[in-house]
Amino acid sequence: MKTSRALRSLAMIAMMTIAVISSAQADSGRMLPAKVPAAYTQECAACHTAYPPGMLPKASWQRIMRGLDKHYGTDATLDEASVNQISGWLQAHAGTYKRVAEEPPQDRITQSAWFVRKHRKIEPAAWKLVSVKSAANCVACHTRADQGDYEDDTRRFPAGLDARSRRAWND
Repeated sequence: MKTSRALRSLAMIAMMTIAVISSAQADSGRMLPAKVPAAYTQECAACHTAYPPGMLPKASWQRIMRGLDKHYGTDATLDEASVNQISGWLQAHAGTYKRVAEEPPQDRITQSAWFVRKHRKIEPAAWKLVSVKSAANCVACHTRADQGDYEDDTRRFPAGLDARSRRAWND
């Protein structure tokens, strides 16, 4: 009887732990949700990293999707069905946790407080390297960015990064 009760308690603790870990990862903004609409991958990832929607709050995604005709200097206009599908998905998976609560200037992920803090040791010249081009080119350093994985263990030094910057990278 005691063994059965202990096993049930242990199983309950294990399930609760898995639920907490899964929910934390889902709202971490690091991984793309399981079901990414084909339109998002086809349209958005054609020009830049298909950013996980958790990297911006809902209001930022709403403004971005309403302004596709002037999307950071480019006309990224889409048909109404694609806009509705992508917008709905972005809204459903937008960041809601503390780090993303603040809307960044110009709704740019690269200008958000958390992005600036995480990349504060990167020299401005590194963003201009031919292998990087800009802070928005996540895959230049995060090898699995296209899968929504920005973990430190999947980073690499971009080509042309000097020794001083390499040392700062690991501090």
